[in-house]
Amino acid sequence: MSNSYAQPIFRTADLSEGLRIVEQLLAIADLRDLEVDFDARVSSADVLTALLEVLPRASWFGEEGTGDSSEGDDPWAHLPVRLRGFGQPPEKVQPFLNAVGGSPATVRWDFMGWPEAPEIGLGVGGARGAFVTLCMHVRDLELEEPAPDHTVFVHVKEIEAERAPWLAAQVGLSVIGDLVMAPD
Repeated sequence: MSNSYAQPIFRTADLSEGLRIVEQLLAIADLRDLEVDFDARVSSADVLTALLEVLPRASWFGEEGTGDSSEGDDPWAHLPVRLRGFGQPPEKVQPFLNAVGGSPATVRWDFMGWPEAPEIGLGVGGARGAFVTLCMHVRDLELEEPAPDHTVFVHVKEIEAERAPWLAAQVGLSVIGDLVMAPD
């Protein structure tokens, strides 16, 4: 499996504005096989309870190096935890956003591919590297740099790095940071 590369294209304190940009990007993508992945750093029992109601089969591991879902441990006994839900339907996005509150989190939309970009010499982009991520209350994809705002990243294949600024331009934006390797 190879990683995608991601580049930030939009930052805002208004989560609805971040979602608007995501929707614009998804409108130009090939959405066959659309699914969503969730990732959150959770330190509150109330937030953990709410997230597990939305994602009852989510995996988790204790950030202190103890406990995880594969062992059948009690996540409340191991706070703070990192909670992940993969391959979810898009209908889970709003309930996840409601549940996560102010916790650092990401939502990543995974789909079939990006459109052809003939102006920069690129054909249709395949599924590897075709993602959009919305980072909430954090600046990075690893959930390590807390922030008061939210950032939208586009993902591309490393050999098609020029697709990221092209995608940003398709929604009236430009890149605002470096291209970085995204976590699996």
